[in-house]
Order: sequence, then C-alpha cells, then structure tokens
Amino acid sequence: MTEQPSENADQEVLVALDGAVATVTMHRPDALNAITPTMLVSLGDELDALASNPDVRIVVLTGSGRAFSAGVDLKALGDRELVDGKVGDILDLPARRVTGLLSTMGAMTVAKVNGFCFTGALELALACDLMVTANEAKFGDTHAKFGLRPTWGMSQRLPHRIGMTAARELSYTARTFSGAEAATLGLAARAVDLADIDAEVDGLIATLLANSQESLAAYKDLYRAADSMGLADGLAYEYRTDYVIGDTAERLADFR
Repeated sequence: MTEQPSENADQEVLVALDGAVATVTMHRPDALNAITPTMLVSLGDELDALASNPDVRIVVLTGSGRAFSAGVDLKALGDRELVDGKVGDILDLPARRVTGLLSTMGAMTVAKVNGFCFTGALELALACDLMVTANEAKFGDTHAKFGLRPTWGMSQRLPHRIGMTAARELSYTARTFSGAEAATLGLAARAVDLADIDAEVDGLIATLLANSQESLAAYKDLYRAADSMGLADGLAYEYRTDYVIGDTAERLADFR
C-alpha cells in the first residue's frame, strides 16, 4: 500500500487507498500530530471525498510516528483569546465536520490509536465506529486541566461509550490512562501490543470486508439511533426503518 499525500500544500494529512480500504493519517510527526485548523480542514475534505466514493468500505484514521495525536496545537491559535474555555470556531467548525463525517459516512470507520491520544484527538477517535489501540498508547481528556470545555462531542460520546461514572472520573481527574485500560473500560474494542497493532487492524478489516456492506451500513445507522434515542423510540425506529440490502439471497443460498 502506497501512502499518497493529500493535495493540500501543508501535507498535514496523508491518504492511502488499498482497494476498499482508505487509511487517513494525521501527519505532523515532529509535533506528535498536534491538531491545527488546517489539519482539520484537510481531514474534512479528505473524508468528504471518501464518503462520496462508493468503492471505499472502510476508513482507518491514525497518526504518523509515535502518536495518534497529542490533541489541539494551541500554538496554532496565535494570539486569539480563548473565551469561556472554548477553542473557537476556527477549530470547532472543521472539527465538528470531521466528527460528523466519521460517525455518519457509509463506510465503517476505525481509529487505530498507535500512541498518544489526548483530548481533541480522543474526540476524533470517539467519533469512529470502532477503536483499536496499542496497549502502550496514552490517553487523556485534559480539558479541565487547562481550563477548557469540550465542544467536539466528548461530553456526549464518552459516557455513551463507557458509562457516565467512568466518563466523569476520566474527565474530572484529567488523568492519563493506557490503551490497555481503554479496552478494559470499553473505550477501545481491542488492545494489543504496539508491535501487533497493524496485524490486528488488518485482521479486523478482513472480517468486516467479509460481511455485507449494506447490512453494516444499516447497523451503523441503527446504533447511531440507539445513541440518541430512548429504548422505546429506538425499538420503534429499528422496526419502521427500511434499508436497501441486495445480497441477502446470495448469502443465504447455501442454507436454503
């Protein structure tokens, strides 16, 4: 698989296509892939293009070098004043576009957390359908440590993923925790040693590709509904919502 830089001159995002799989890499390794406004715009543009490509079934989000991403690069904001703990629209608007695409695009999205994953970066990873992490990776929600508040989805997605009590503990303490603990908490679907993470993600991708793309797309929408609805409304939504799934007869042929 050959990595191809995005068309953006800053090259803060790399995209590699391998058949039905796209790997999107945050690429500022000298800065631990710290997030800048231009990186977020590039991520949004690349994800938008991939969402429009019917041949792409899986999108893997990861980082170059020894980090997924250390979080927002506050130096990139220059002299802008941060009012009431908000990083501002220069980051919020493109970030919410990115998280929206990761959570709603038809392709399955997988966060491959290969190293440091803090705060804003964790919010990006939480927007993915699944997360695979290295045991050695370091996570943290450090908003409270720096007098900030979340605006990219942390307060909603984290408790949905790991439960309210665990989410409060991580956010209130702003403590660092490992990839191994992330899996124990239910934040990550799988945790393996860093040396094995590529093989683990490749195996997961192979399993996903073997299943019905249209069935997985239906599941993605139904689980998104489950995140936003109560049980009664979610059950009604599941029953009344129709999806186009064209490979059922072929997949059941040997069993009928």
